[in-house]
Amino acid sequence: IPALLGLALALASLLPAAGARRSQDLHCGACRALVDELEWEISQVDPRKTIQMGSFRINPDGSQSVVEVRPLPVSPPPVPPRLGTPLTPCPLPQVPYARSEAHLTELLERVCEKMKEYGEKVDPATHRKSYVRVISHDGTKMDLSGLKFDGDVTSSLKFACESIAEEYEDELIEFLSHEAENVKDRLCSKRT
Repeated sequence: IPALLGLALALASLLPAAGARRSQDLHCGACRALVDELEWEISQVDPRKTIQMGSFRINPDGSQSVVEVRPLPVSPPPVPPRLGTPLTPCPLPQVPYARSEAHLTELLERVCEKMKEYGEKVDPATHRKSYVRVISHDGTKMDLSGLKFDGDVTSSLKFACESIAEEYEDELIEFLSHEAENVKDRLCSKRT
């Protein structure tokens, strides 16, 4: 009986490590899938499409004025116009829409829905889990051999994706808005 008790304790000590590995695989896989989906969505936007950056304010009389967002001046600001003098709005700068903060924020709100298009694949040698698309973006047939595709996998992946998107929203927007290299490695390997 003592040998059996020792074996049971040894096996029980491995369970938390296996659970931690599963959790790490899930978070890493969700992060990588999230970045893949965001990069694909960005690539689908017409590169000529732009968006204005600035502040749109409503005046007390109900009219709208547009104020350009500018960096803080280094020299003292110019003398403001006299009271009652109408301000001439500056034209707003145009930035590419695909990598704008507005577009990336919109994508982050809905991208985790795409996790229902992923399945779980287990490496037979290492028993590590990875997550791959089961439905291609362009409709071509995919090799689904060895994939587990069910509600538990997709709901776990979606939950992990939503957690990552919420926790790392600022970093994702920063990396993707500036076309950073190796976003998956920089974000997913080091943080999740």
